[in-house]
Amino acid sequence: MFLFDFYYLICKDKKYISYFWSDMEQLLHFLWKYRLHLPANLTTTTGLSVEVIDAGCHNTDAGPDFFNAKIRIDGTIWAGNVEIHTRSSDWHKHGHHTDVVYDSVILNVVEVCDTDIFRTTGEPVLQLVLNCPDSVRAHYKHLSATTAEEIPCRNQLSIIDPFLISAWKSTLLTERLERKTDAIFLLSEQNKQNWEEIFYVSLFRSMGLGINNDAFERLARSLPLSYLLKHADSLLQIEALLFGQAGLLDVSFPENAYLQLLQREYNFLRNKFSLKPLSKDIWRFLRLRPANFPHIRLAQLAALYHKNPMLFSRVLKVESLLQFADLIAIEPGAYWLKHYDFETTSNTRSKRLGSTALQVLLINAVVPVMFAYGRSTSNEEICNRALSLLENTKAEDNRIVREWSRAGIPVLSAYDSQAILQLRNEYCEKKKCLYCRIGHRILSKK
Repeated sequence: MFLFDFYYLICKDKKYISYFWSDMEQLLHFLWKYRLHLPANLTTTTGLSVEVIDAGCHNTDAGPDFFNAKIRIDGTIWAGNVEIHTRSSDWHKHGHHTDVVYDSVILNVVEVCDTDIFRTTGEPVLQLVLNCPDSVRAHYKHLSATTAEEIPCRNQLSIIDPFLISAWKSTLLTERLERKTDAIFLLSEQNKQNWEEIFYVSLFRSMGLGINNDAFERLARSLPLSYLLKHADSLLQIEALLFGQAGLLDVSFPENAYLQLLQREYNFLRNKFSLKPLSKDIWRFLRLRPANFPHIRLAQLAALYHKNPMLFSRVLKVESLLQFADLIAIEPGAYWLKHYDFETTSNTRSKRLGSTALQVLLINAVVPVMFAYGRSTSNEEICNRALSLLENTKAEDNRIVREWSRAGIPVLSAYDSQAILQLRNEYCEKKKCLYCRIGHRILSKK
């Protein structure tokens, strides 16, 4: 399993995911939980007065929807659970009338009361009809119906307090870093707290720049950092290990002396470490600019670990993108000045990492691992430095960020752009507007 794949497996069943509810039932949950748009004079369907003292604790596992609610009914305070349905008949449809777990329900909140309901003992359950204002229903329908490519709340963003948006972005960034931190902690367990190895795998994955992320991670996992460190004094041997283990030496160009030298070195090292090379077919080249070919990235990594074998210890001291560039933007071996692969010769060009690649590595490898390391060692100063790096790094330039920027949301740094990506991926695409502070604010207004 790759570095960040596990997070979906963990999170897909978390309590707050409510895919099993109907849209209207989700909205009723939302209105009840936050006591929004409740009429001044609530009554049960039998005419008893109702005052909601405490809506209860929202439960999205099996069992009643809200635990430990406190409600004054006809002057008497009741403590118990609350169930919410679109229609009263759902009580029978879901089998609650035969489930003793639901005997603790003191109130069934519905949009439409179409039948009387009873506990397993035969006692009737009190019901409350909760009417959702048409304007709120229309807002929610619009937010839910918008395609994933659009910003559902674009036309309502102007009514949102900028302070609320700023605070929400901070929360979103924390969520995104926590997600990445969980993945890194799992990697930490697998590598016995070896932070140099953890950063090595994370850095390699980020070097894939999206299209080859998994391939680079597979390479790092199949070739432990300790093997590179044993030969860190030889650039040729590090190159041989990386290119050979990546399967990229499985080609034949008899006139290429450098390639033949790498092949001989790798055959020796392969036997020494009992290595099994990956298939060269795992690498993708379609629509890649030559400067982003896996060959160039591997040559850059080889030069980097040749010069800085204990790289993470130096990365921990980085305080700016400029410092990071000075540390990591190293010119690869001389052969690569005139080549992008082993087949053809090109014009002489520097093959140092460009500004965009450096930005990607800082955001996706340096900051998450630094933040996780700070958490692991209870070093708040390192965590704050990781956040500061994002605040002082230029915002990512992609379609999602540009869309939100045009919609009026300030995206001034990588801190902001990472927050926006979290908002889009975890809330907008999943239609979780009820859990978004912007959606909450819109639906709170009539």
